[in-house]
Amino acid sequence: MAAPLRIQSDWAQALRKDEGEAWLSCHPPGKPSLYGSLTCQGIGLDGIPEVTASEGFIVNEINKKSIHISCPKESASSKFLAPYTTFSRIHTKSITCLDISSGGGLGVSSSSDGSMKIWQASNGELRRVLEGHVFDVNCCRFFPSGLVVLSGGMDAQLKIWSAEDASCVVTFKGHKGGILDTAIVDRGRNVVSGSRDGTARLWDCGRSACLGVIADCGSSINGVAVGAADNSINLGSPEQTPSEREVGTESKMLLLAREDKKLQCLGLQSRQPVFLFIGSDAFNCCTFLSGFLLLAGTQDGNIYQLDVRSPRVPVQVIHRSGAPVLSLLSFRDGFIASQGDGSCFIIQQDLDYVIELTEADCDPVYKVATWEKQIYTCCRDGLVRRYQLSDL
Repeated sequence: MAAPLRIQSDWAQALRKDEGEAWLSCHPPGKPSLYGSLTCQGIGLDGIPEVTASEGFIVNEINKKSIHISCPKESASSKFLAPYTTFSRIHTKSITCLDISSGGGLGVSSSSDGSMKIWQASNGELRRVLEGHVFDVNCCRFFPSGLVVLSGGMDAQLKIWSAEDASCVVTFKGHKGGILDTAIVDRGRNVVSGSRDGTARLWDCGRSACLGVIADCGSSINGVAVGAADNSINLGSPEQTPSEREVGTESKMLLLAREDKKLQCLGLQSRQPVFLFIGSDAFNCCTFLSGFLLLAGTQDGNIYQLDVRSPRVPVQVIHRSGAPVLSLLSFRDGFIASQGDGSCFIIQQDLDYVIELTEADCDPVYKVATWEKQIYTCCRDGLVRRYQLSDL
């Protein structure tokens, strides 16, 4: 992995004025960091600044919202993208989770101010407030229909809401500790939750009942993911005949990111173990990239890429900083990751540069959601940022 490049968080504003400057740095692992600066030499007729870089850095290309910088000595290259728009009026405090509906029209987010809200994705305008959890809401997501929301809270309750009238239609009770993450199985007849109580549970939405404890690992489950397994993977067979209320669980894998440094994979229907991988620190988040490839991120900044068919040795370990990896999302032929130091980046197989989503200044970016060419992030600074990949 090439050395990470960093840039002043408000570079797009700083370089918009004559002789404006922004700092740059390159951080090769195990070597001294390189520091430099960018200077605006004037604004072109098209409104795009003419920018030069100090020694050791090269400006490859610049647009209104993006700048492509290289550090040839370390063969590092990054495209920095500034937000297309920022929503500051949705929440007053840190935003812990967000999601965008399948049609791209609505957003849902939860905040440490205790609120959960639905808003217009185009302009951040408030549409609904979802009230009913006691204490903080940890996670929220849309069902595939885009009309219904699933949320989990510190009150150990899992709730389903109508996005149209903000009513809570189902409440699941059974967990003994706060719910930290959820996953939706197929179209959403069943859902999975992971909790601080160390269990992952499968729920029947139609009857608001628990279909079973899928895993009880004695350690907080920070992240869960469900994925369709490649045919070559043996998921084992269930010991008992699955309930007819289980819909879409066959040939699915369940991935659990655990606080005790373990990443656990099991058959969702069979409940049988597939693998257990021990990482460098607590696992915070996980996601599937394909029917056999997955990613998981740790508290000490490692992103492990594993192949379910031979999970003992990682395919690769990406380490860009020691900050906690807070979210991972499969994107095109790569992924988006966000970390506790405010960095949020996209790595794609066919690109020889990293795309960096900028502007969060050392504040953790807790979650990322995408819709087509738009990327939404939520941050401790209380802002939702929307980036347009077409601005690259």
